[in-house]
Amino acid sequence: MQMSDTRHISVPPAQVYAALLDPEMLKTCVPGAQEVTGSVADGFEATVVQKVGPVKATFKGEVTISDMVQDTSLKIDGSGKGGAAGFAKGGAEVRLAEKDGGTELSYDVEAKVGGKLAQLGSRIIDGFAKKMADQFFQNLQDALEGPTEKTEEGAETDNDAPAKKGWFGRAKD
Repeated sequence: MQMSDTRHISVPPAQVYAALLDPEMLKTCVPGAQEVTGSVADGFEATVVQKVGPVKATFKGEVTISDMVQDTSLKIDGSGKGGAAGFAKGGAEVRLAEKDGGTELSYDVEAKVGGKLAQLGSRIIDGFAKKMADQFFQNLQDALEGPTEKTEEGAETDNDAPAKKGWFGRAKD
């Protein structure tokens, strides 16, 4: 399963790049992450709890970051075993470009599963993989920009809300 998308994040590429290398930020952004430890140089170890269709599993795995070009691009690869549920592995090529005073983040994701998870069928797996990728990058955007307020219709509002204070702003305090 492969997918691509692009999103605009209202912070400079250097902030987005730094966030993608931070284990605490990865823990915040990966849906279901219970623990993320390690470093960019040695790789990260992660524990993630997920429910895919009727199968709920705790995945223990590794995440490596490679092909790093400062503030421009990187590749994230991960794999995990969920015991009897099977395994999941995938990667994302992430590109950052300065645009409109922020960052245009584009990504290509590839995901594979095996074991009981593969028996669920490609429609369930493909939908789940897309949801996970979208949620990761939405969590990243929310952490960097601060969450946006939504109206009942789902539209963003301004309502004289206090200034957003994203991850980088909190880190400096």
